[in-house]
Amino acid sequence: MVESIRRAVDSDGFQRAVLALIVLNGVVMGLETWRALRAPWGWAFDGANLVIQVLFCAELLVRIAAHGPRPLGFFKNGWNVFDFTVVALSLLPAAGPLATVARLARVLRVGRLISGMPELRLIIGTMLRSIPSLGNVAMLLGLLVYIYGVIGYQLFGEVDPEHWGSLGRAAHTLFVVITLEGWVEIMRKGLEATEWAWVYYSSFIVVAVFVVINLFIAVVINNLEKVRREEPGEGEVPEPKDVAAELRRLAARIDELHAMLRAPRGST
Repeated sequence: MVESIRRAVDSDGFQRAVLALIVLNGVVMGLETWRALRAPWGWAFDGANLVIQVLFCAELLVRIAAHGPRPLGFFKNGWNVFDFTVVALSLLPAAGPLATVARLARVLRVGRLISGMPELRLIIGTMLRSIPSLGNVAMLLGLLVYIYGVIGYQLFGEVDPEHWGSLGRAAHTLFVVITLEGWVEIMRKGLEATEWAWVYYSSFIVVAVFVVINLFIAVVINNLEKVRREEPGEGEVPEPKDVAAELRRLAARIDELHAMLRAPRGST
């Protein structure tokens, strides 16, 4: 029985049905925001939300039942915990002190589309894994903005106080320059202070935009490849994490067996 439920849950038909239900939920919630439709068809929207909620609960119960006598195994997967939390919160009453939480949970049900699509899970996993590395790159960018901000204040503070009158304004101006929007007009005012202002702006653009920003992209792509290798697709067998260690363990085991076979001969 459990094996049949597990096969049904893992089947493509079941996955497509769940995705279709999530999409339908999103469509219903979108149409519900139109007052012209909500007024005459409010009863239909309420009924549709109730049916969708019941189907979501039934889907979770089936997926939990697929783990057989160990239902807690369902919660070992972070995406399963996300699905369970969203559905559980959407069961809260839509009135009273928890009404806001219930409405937010209903919106988050659309977010279950992420957990239902491996490609989106891969992207989210890459983003989460990239956070520590991106923090280091952000620190580098912040240090760069601080250094150039102090220099910009000293060079252009008197000529263009609107953009360089303080360290805070200088940092804001540099973030605008990073977007490559309007920096030419800012540089023209800087040229009134020194004809070498173009060196300041061009060097900052080269270092901050074409180097640091590309570091962000490189970190994300690198982590994307790592996550893709660590998450085998359907039907694939994951490779051992440390082949050399596994070979050493097998060699040690073989040596032990040889020693056991030679022991009787040596004793005689």
